[in-house]
Amino acid sequence: MNTQPFAEWMAVTQDRAESALGRFLPAGDSIPARLHDAMRYATLGGGKRVRPLLAHAAGELTGATPEALDVVGCAVEMIHAYSLVHDDLPCMDDDVLRRGRPTCHVEFDEPTALLVGDSLQTMAFELLASQAIGEPKQQLEMIALLAHASGSRGMAGGQAIDLASVGKPLTQPELELMHALKTGALIRAAVLLGALAGQPLSADERNNLDRFAKRAGLLFQVVDDILDCTASTATLGKTAGKDEAADKPTYVALLGLENARAYADELRADARDALAIFGDRATRLNQLADFICHRQF
Repeated sequence: MNTQPFAEWMAVTQDRAESALGRFLPAGDSIPARLHDAMRYATLGGGKRVRPLLAHAAGELTGATPEALDVVGCAVEMIHAYSLVHDDLPCMDDDVLRRGRPTCHVEFDEPTALLVGDSLQTMAFELLASQAIGEPKQQLEMIALLAHASGSRGMAGGQAIDLASVGKPLTQPELELMHALKTGALIRAAVLLGALAGQPLSADERNNLDRFAKRAGLLFQVVDDILDCTASTATLGKTAGKDEAADKPTYVALLGLENARAYADELRADARDALAIFGDRATRLNQLADFICHRQF
């Protein structure tokens, strides 16, 4: 078991993800330089790297190599970065601040930002397909899983529901479906891809890991909704109170602040319970569930 303190492990893994992204992304001065520079701007130098952290933690369950987990974590993070660039566009959430800096379309321009998202999306799949990270069948499963999590039955579909739900009251099951797609699908993919990069799990182990991943994805969104109305713009690195101002459905609007916090604690407990089958091998995933629940940004 890895006895390295969690805060130290997280900092080392975040630095590792940043370094790997810097290697995998095209050089900023390579043609077309403006697009490549914008891709690096949108991806590097900020963010919690929760998805690479989850991939590396899940990989500890199956003995995946750090090098394979670099590939997996970066592929998921590129999809995440692309989604943020597109979410911030005027035709979507129309935001000007991300990770404490001007959003990509503000720093560059809207056409470039659109192409940044397109390029990061395709690069994620190029990365997964071109690197040696397992048996061919395993690798194909990873590509299919990430594609499903990113498309109309995953993240993009969740964003479509979100856009269609502005100003409309949603029930809790409807809200959970939206966020299971918009946020949860990519978090689930990070966990499952990390595990797939190593030795096979039993059916029971995979089912429990999937349950953890789904709970962790919802937990992340519930806490995001709480922070949107309790934290400052400076702390978040993005515009605080944006969801309430846009009349978007959130867990805080639906449940109230205290009940949303109680629900976050419930999701955290359920996520941790799902990992019991793994014993000490799941220490990092348990710690990440705690981090996601108690984060302040």
